[in-house]
Amino acid sequence: MNSHYRSNLRDQEFVLFELLDSVERYGRAPYADMDREAAHAVLTEAERFATAKLAPTFSDVDAEPISFDPEAHAVRLPKAFREAAVDYLTTGWLDLEFPPYQANAAVPPSLRWCVTEIMLGANPPIPMGLNVVPQVVRLLLAHGTEAQQRLAELVMEKHWMATMVLTEPDAGSDVGAARTRAHLQPDGSWHLEGVKRFITYGDHDLSDNIVHMVLARPVGVEGEGGPGTRGLSLFVVPKFHVNLETGECLERNGVNVTGLEHKLGLSANPTCEVTFGDGAPAVGWLLGDKHAGISQMFEIIKHVRMLVGVKAMSTLSTGYLNALEYAKSRVQGTSIVRDQTSAPVAIVEHPDVRRSLLNQKAHAEGMRALILYAASQQDRVQASRHAGEFDAAADARHQLLLPVIKGYCSETGWRLLGQESLQVFGGSGYLKDYPIEQYVRDTKVDTLYEGTTGIQGLDLLGRKIVRDQRVALDALLADIEATAAEDFAGFEAECALLRTALADFRELTTLVVSRWASQAPDGRPVAAQDSTRLLLSLGDLVIGWLSLLGSTVAQRTLNDAVVKDRDFYLGKVAGGRWFIRNVLPQVSAVLTSSRYASPEFTDLPASAL
Repeated sequence: MNSHYRSNLRDQEFVLFELLDSVERYGRAPYADMDREAAHAVLTEAERFATAKLAPTFSDVDAEPISFDPEAHAVRLPKAFREAAVDYLTTGWLDLEFPPYQANAAVPPSLRWCVTEIMLGANPPIPMGLNVVPQVVRLLLAHGTEAQQRLAELVMEKHWMATMVLTEPDAGSDVGAARTRAHLQPDGSWHLEGVKRFITYGDHDLSDNIVHMVLARPVGVEGEGGPGTRGLSLFVVPKFHVNLETGECLERNGVNVTGLEHKLGLSANPTCEVTFGDGAPAVGWLLGDKHAGISQMFEIIKHVRMLVGVKAMSTLSTGYLNALEYAKSRVQGTSIVRDQTSAPVAIVEHPDVRRSLLNQKAHAEGMRALILYAASQQDRVQASRHAGEFDAAADARHQLLLPVIKGYCSETGWRLLGQESLQVFGGSGYLKDYPIEQYVRDTKVDTLYEGTTGIQGLDLLGRKIVRDQRVALDALLADIEATAAEDFAGFEAECALLRTALADFRELTTLVVSRWASQAPDGRPVAAQDSTRLLLSLGDLVIGWLSLLGSTVAQRTLNDAVVKDRDFYLGKVAGGRWFIRNVLPQVSAVLTSSRYASPEFTDLPASAL
């Protein structure tokens, strides 16, 4: 059976080297060893590995489910899945994410995200858990004590796993309500007590040890451990104690999995309830001997939020390409422009199927452009630090787009996979004969974990726009305005639509921000009604902008393109036009709706809902 996974390396390279100006950074310090040719080789090899090693074990593990031994507190993965995950953990792909030790050994973040997209598309449960490991290593090296930095080296050398441990049964998204406690011991260690849930890879048999990064509230320390997120500290808690000199795993720590959670999708990814201090002390160490838990953990959370958005986009991309392949081969019905006695045609010839495929294509490729545009800002930040400076504007733009990537891509990916990709298959898409039904189930969680879409909307509004006094947002909108003013030949209608959407988004933002800042009791509740729609509208606007730029680049290249590339560029032009003409006008509709936002809905008693 052929692999379920369909990559799109051609579009990745188009975005990197034709749409964006990455070619100006690749091959130069600090990316001297990674020019365009080397990047192509990396992507080609990543696709080969993902297709050959990861994709074959993509399944709901129906034949061999995850097992959990409650007496031993042990989780065991299906044999084939485990072997694929170990391959990914040990064959060097994660090395791209680890901190470089040589001046010119750095890999551009934009290329790393392209590789991550490929791995996520092939088998999302594997990179979703394992890609956290390099982020924990970075955190330990940047903020840890000497002993914790040595632990980071052991994680890399011995291919140990790591987790981020935040959520609790009664806290959920309200991390500040966490009740797990940490008690200081005479030797400077801490004993943790509490229960956490939804812990990805909380236990497994992939590695000899697991390093848990745990948010807990210190007890009995003056000035620390207060209410809310500010009172949380971050602790390093290994599954097994470690001899830091030899790297040997010693006795078991008091960290036990006490439940395996059963989910709608991502069934191959062990999500666990973890109990600290169950039968034996759960010994941990304060990260860096500093009580700054939430800010430290957010260094990982920001990465994982982008990871979630990339996962959703990657799944939509392969879902679309699977649907396209099916539509070209499935013969049913006659053409509506022909006599009914004509021979049946492939369903790709039917106008509504064409509409569906263009909708999927435009969104999948548009979200890829959005993600790599944000990643290019990370390129700039990393390069500026290498030069002894700091590109604050690029960092601010990346931070602005993070909640959009997480919220927009997860919501859009889930919706289009169900409404469009599966629909192209008809009844066959509802069967396990095709991967599309699993894509739908595996993608729903993207809208939930690492902060629901509503939380992303509030983050965008409250932190990224209001707290920043709109500086990063207005700079981005100015760049969009400059493009829209170009009135590119052949794209006059699209430029006009972008100008309209931009003007309406600005008015929408001003309206929502003014309500948020209002002293009226109902100001913020009314603004909050529109925070998610503001986020989705910004996603539409930025993708519309990038789609216009991409279409003009493709159109300019089309005339001189080699024969094998002509269809690609025709598709880029068509997909960009489709998005601008069919999706971008929705920004104006959101503005109209927002004008009528009212406290009537926030004040409505719950009993009336």
